[in-house]
Amino acid sequence: MNKGSEYAMAHKRERAQEETVRLARLIDAHMKRDGTAAARIPGVYFNRYSQEEPSAYLHTMYWPTVGIAAQGKKIIRIGEETVEYEGARLLVAPVALPVAIRTVQASPSEPFLAVGLYLDPQKIAALVPSVYPDGLPNIERRSPSYALEAEPALIGAMSRLVSCLDDAVDDELLISLAENEIFIRLLRSPIGVYVAETVLAGSSVQRVAKAIDWLRNHYAESFKIAELADRVHLSESSFREHFKSVTGVSPLQYQKALRLQEARRLMLSGEKDALTACRLVGYISDSQFSRDYSRFFGSPPSRDIAKWRS
Repeated sequence: MNKGSEYAMAHKRERAQEETVRLARLIDAHMKRDGTAAARIPGVYFNRYSQEEPSAYLHTMYWPTVGIAAQGKKIIRIGEETVEYEGARLLVAPVALPVAIRTVQASPSEPFLAVGLYLDPQKIAALVPSVYPDGLPNIERRSPSYALEAEPALIGAMSRLVSCLDDAVDDELLISLAENEIFIRLLRSPIGVYVAETVLAGSSVQRVAKAIDWLRNHYAESFKIAELADRVHLSESSFREHFKSVTGVSPLQYQKALRLQEARRLMLSGEKDALTACRLVGYISDSQFSRDYSRFFGSPPSRDIAKWRS
């Protein structure tokens, strides 16, 4: 590498660091409590965590989104893949994914701070022809999620979107412009083609996304892989392969994650006891539900719910 290239890379890292510090300050100004919360701008949410979790993973769903970690560090497990989500790092989930998250770098003085923007398929579909006027290039290795160093310009675009919260007179047009800039820069990034593929009619990823939508709406129902594959116009073998490459898990594992997380939500909210929640999410066997719940969350239902309530 010549000195010119080294200088350019160093300058780029410096710009990324400056933009990340600015973004962290904006998030900190608008997110004062630990947790995840929606911003006033539709589709934008913030993460703030002030304590590390040395061993416990939080199981949740990661909706189609582009997120930037501005401060601190998390470990995210998606299927068999583990990614590091930390300062100036971009994380993109093209489709809804069951994930396990653990905070490994955070403190009250320097909490983990991140911002996410849900992917808008209609806006992305409208932008794809302009970004890829000659069509999408060949797809190489797929991954359930994509993590990489964020470009300084994309971090800056996210900061401009968040800064719209500072001015009550900022209207929908300015917010829409900031969102479009984020989506355009995302589509132009090394992982842009994977995002574009989710809105391409007839693509294998879009067909998997349709299957995911069906599972989310019918998670309590039993189903046959062949019938779900037929519903999205794929052969059973092709469907199994594409579903695993896109989500990191099999269709049955995906359904199980949906069922268990919904059961946990019902119990944590105080709406249902374990037996009722077990039935409502589609389990017939109480013992199977308890075994699956323990493997998934690390503790049986009663102990897990008591821990979170305390």
